[in-house]
Amino acid sequence: MKLSSLLSYKSICIQCHDNPDADALASAYGLYVYFKEHDVEAYIVYGGRNQITKPNLLLMIKEIGIPVSFFPETFHIRNGLLLTVDCQPGQGNVSPIRCNKVACIDHHQRYTNIDMSDIRPYLGSCATLIWKLLSEEDFDFSAHPELSTALYYGLMTDTGNFIESLHPMDRDMKDSLHFDKNLITRFINSNISIKELEIAGIALIRHIYNDDHRFAVVHSEACDPNILGLISDLVLQVDKIDTCCVYNHVDTGFKISVRSCIKEVRANELAEYITQKIGSGGGHTDKAGGFIFENLYESLYPTINTETYFGLRMTEYFDSIDIFYAKEMNDDISDMPLYEKKNVTVGFVDPTDFLPIGANIVIRTLKSDTETRVDNDFYILLGVNGEVYPLKKHLFDSIYEIHGEPYSYETNYAPTIRTNLDDKVFNLEDYAKTCSPRRNTFVYAKELDHAVKVFPLWNEEEYILGNPGDYMVHQKNNPKDVYIIPRDTFNMTYTLYEQ
Repeated sequence: MKLSSLLSYKSICIQCHDNPDADALASAYGLYVYFKEHDVEAYIVYGGRNQITKPNLLLMIKEIGIPVSFFPETFHIRNGLLLTVDCQPGQGNVSPIRCNKVACIDHHQRYTNIDMSDIRPYLGSCATLIWKLLSEEDFDFSAHPELSTALYYGLMTDTGNFIESLHPMDRDMKDSLHFDKNLITRFINSNISIKELEIAGIALIRHIYNDDHRFAVVHSEACDPNILGLISDLVLQVDKIDTCCVYNHVDTGFKISVRSCIKEVRANELAEYITQKIGSGGGHTDKAGGFIFENLYESLYPTINTETYFGLRMTEYFDSIDIFYAKEMNDDISDMPLYEKKNVTVGFVDPTDFLPIGANIVIRTLKSDTETRVDNDFYILLGVNGEVYPLKKHLFDSIYEIHGEPYSYETNYAPTIRTNLDDKVFNLEDYAKTCSPRRNTFVYAKELDHAVKVFPLWNEEEYILGNPGDYMVHQKNNPKDVYIIPRDTFNMTYTLYEQ
């Protein structure tokens, strides 16, 4: 959907979900500003049983200047368009408004089938989608700093202070907006009410602890996502707890907050495991979050209460994965098949071609951001399955030979480098060159029948996760050089060696 396609309506009612949060308010305000700039009558409303009472939201409405109104009962729009934002018509948290013309902009799981809709559930916030739609209309954000602040706060709150899984579009918005830092600080410091303080205290008392794996599960009453993060951070400070999952029930499912303070467990990975098949999860290695859809949960686990589910799921995570430290491994490789690396052309980028040595950069891909510093010791490899990662030059030189022709890279999101100092953005494909494996590159490999984590020789602080079907490989000339290659990548880049 293009926002300009809605300008034919002379009046547009922008509806937030009941009890709107910062993301809904920011998104609605972004639409309001755009329509007003184009001389379209626009107004923002929300319904439900109660009006907004959270101090941070009241402060946001006042300081940003969001003209939002509360309607206590159903009403009818005789002319114009009803545009729901951060929600979809017919949902339980959306008070009904009768209108002949309805449109929808949202970032949650699709619920409606109305024709005029733009629903992108992979985004961390609806504010990101509004930013994208405004950007496509060449909207001048510099002329509306208050809107930039609102959109930034909307993403911040909906992703638990940017901890949960962020799509590259979320990260692009976060980096591009020039917001009022002092105002954001004021919002943050007005976030917790006395009631929410009580919720946090009660939740901590009711925790469940697993001594074998040193994890805790905490069930909280309904509260702001940031309160879940606060509870998680407190739980992790307990000396006998290494990981934790805090959750609560919201309108359509369960919001979760996950923490880890040990290198053997990545919080984002644990969040993905907990929500597998019934939701989504992700974030950072130490702090993550996610969401479980109640309808999917009830269909797959109809007889299991939530506290039991979270405890069982976390126990399964620890029991199902073996951990290996390459420097301590003495595997017998005599029975392993020997594979030779295929002559498959891939790409690489030398960041020193366009950046000074010492520059702090962020390598942005569809999967994640990688922070590093430019030096003469690494290239950025562009793999056959869209993977993008730094590779030490001595390892690169031992495996690949450079051809130097321009490399065309096919991916759903063009990887970039963003400099931290001046915020410049470079598209990696513009600088990518071709390379291919050297001849006689061999590895011993075995297909995994269960999940493993391997801490390789070249990075003893971060493991490589291998799932069933992936391959654990040992370099032929150094059997202790052990790592994991995903199944699809392995099949595309290695072939069984016929001696």
